[in-house]
Amino acid sequence: MTAYRLSHALLAAAFLGGLAGACQPKATAPVAATAAAPPAVTVPPAGPGCGPNIARTQAVVDSDVATGNLNPPVGARFSADLARASAACGAGREGEALSLLAAAKTRYGYR
Repeated sequence: MTAYRLSHALLAAAFLGGLAGACQPKATAPVAATAAAPPAVTVPPAGPGCGPNIARTQAVVDSDVATGNLNPPVGARFSADLARASAACGAGREGEALSLLAAAKTRYGYR
């Protein structure tokens, strides 16, 4: 082998060795995994009537706010509307309460 070919062979071997060394992973500190606690599951009340209907809707709103699917300011406005419906329900005005509930659900895009 000539000196020229020998130097190219050594240079190629050094280059490939450097590439192989570059592929080895570097030691890094492990990333600590932090899991957020899941929100508490609330079982909405069952049954007919304005009270359970309003309570079920409020449970959905609370869950949506807790999971980030609904912005807290919007959730607060929705809850205020539900509180008005709940007050009407508590006063025995079921028709008005269900009407307020339906209006609030429509306003905020709920069914």
